[in-house]
Amino acid sequence: MTASSMTEQGRATRGRIVAAAAALIGEHGVSGTSLDDIRAATNSSKSQLYHYFGDKHGLVQAVIDHQSAVVLGAQAEALDAVRDWRDLERWVDSMVAVVEQQGARGGCPIGTLAAALADTDESFRTALNDAFESWRAAIGGALARMRQNDLLAADADLETLTTTTLAAIQGGLLLAKTSRDSAQLRAALEGAIAQLRAHGVRDKPRPRRR
Repeated sequence: MTASSMTEQGRATRGRIVAAAAALIGEHGVSGTSLDDIRAATNSSKSQLYHYFGDKHGLVQAVIDHQSAVVLGAQAEALDAVRDWRDLERWVDSMVAVVEQQGARGGCPIGTLAAALADTDESFRTALNDAFESWRAAIGGALARMRQNDLLAADADLETLTTTTLAAIQGGLLLAKTSRDSAQLRAALEGAIAQLRAHGVRDKPRPRRR
């Protein structure tokens, strides 16, 4: 059933179930979360779950869509504000602050789902890859604006730098999660910025006075 064909109450009920399922799956993993667990957490019936999602596969797909929308919405907003190096540093600070608020638990919702599902189901892999591509587009847009503002060299390979930055995010979040230390994320992101700065526009040498 599509969200557009539901009543307002139906959309609210479905959204409540998806949010609860996302939290449970984030804590226990997909294999460690059953439909009965979700029913108990949401006080919903088996018929409701099948009505809205068809089966567990449909519910997991809804969780992927939900987590992607939440993460990418926040990242797109933050990266859209990036125009210079200071903005990029604020983006790092905001990501580290979120991890600290969460006690360095959970990691990246999209990355966690990808690690668990990308090799088990092609439709899940495709949806998660689409999410990462959207994230790449947001990062690439920020870097393109910095190049337009003469902060990155005209010959800088933005495609490679975007991949490097996204890899730093994912690696940093995983290290922060396993170590329970947000400093791991900060170190990874500051390393990515150092790599970006290596491709920054250098001041032209001034002509010598005679």
